[in-house]
Amino acid sequence: QVQLVESGGRLVQAGGSLRLSCAASGTIFSIYTMGWYRQAPGKQRELVATITADGSTLYAASVKDRFTIARDNAKNTVYLQMNSLKPEDTAVYYCKAMLVRDYWGQGTQVTVSS
Repeated sequence: QVQLVESGGRLVQAGGSLRLSCAASGTIFSIYTMGWYRQAPGKQRELVATITADGSTLYAASVKDRFTIARDNAKNTVYLQMNSLKPEDTAVYYCKAMLVRDYWGQGTQVTVSS
């Protein structure tokens, strides 16, 4: 089956940067669309960014021009580079694999202090 493990979340100051990683196993990674979602306390889970098998990307308006999604198929890994972080970016960030059905990781906490 598909297993996803996120890493890289931590406490950072506003204006700082982080790179999140999601390592996939148990699947032919290169054919999946991959995504990053986030959920803040008391809020709905929301799309952050997606990247298709052919490299097409999509970003939420709130992170456009600050975040970049990328994939390394040789390492079965998808990344989220986050720059110019704001306190409102604080959330648990989840990795998602999409094909016929969807798979989710357990999430990694990102906290941005003022």
